[in-house]
Amino acid sequence: MTDATRKRGVIFDMDGVLVDSGPAHCESWRVLARQHGLEISDDQFANSFGQTSRDIIRALWGPATSDADIRRHDDEKEAIYRKLVTGRVPVMAGAGDMLAALSRTGYTLAVATSGPPTNIALILTETGFGRFFAATVSGFDVRHGKPAPDCFVLAAARAGLRAERCVVVEDAPVGIQATVAAGMQPIGLVGTHTAERLRAAGAVRVVTQLAQIGPEVVAELLTED
Repeated sequence: MTDATRKRGVIFDMDGVLVDSGPAHCESWRVLARQHGLEISDDQFANSFGQTSRDIIRALWGPATSDADIRRHDDEKEAIYRKLVTGRVPVMAGAGDMLAALSRTGYTLAVATSGPPTNIALILTETGFGRFFAATVSGFDVRHGKPAPDCFVLAAARAGLRAERCVVVEDAPVGIQATVAAGMQPIGLVGTHTAERLRAAGAVRVVTQLAQIGPEVVAELLTED
């Protein structure tokens, strides 16, 4: 087996995994909706978490919404979100230590998120996590958002990883489903959704905190061919 085929990696969702951004995203959706005479409930937000903003906007404004309006609403929403978190990014407990341990052990790390590239740049710069990642993928880089596997397939390709040599850390059922569809091993992080919902979506391991995701856990899921 060559070095390239032995290479192993971990792909991380960003929102709800590396940063506890749920409250800020929820508030930004509420502000946007109110500006346009709409309301978004807690259940609507929870069920949409992990999807691209484009898909959420279509659900809120209706399938007849034009592409131009979708882009405009998307830009408005993400600008509100960035204003809320700039200078006070809510890093998930244990994220830095976990990334450092995986990187030291030799795992190749990547980010695959439904958010836009401007959000990725803000979060990775303000947290200092950018140095850990070999590749990033945004929702703008793929045609189909989660639960389609596109973002994880592209992240693996950019990082030089084979799908079967990747573990993905996700907090949303649509992300778990996307991981399974990509042929990768999903770890579900409880927080945005319950352990039961993550397991039902296909998570092979469920954890309640990032400190539980160490090199030895990843190694167990990525046994040698």
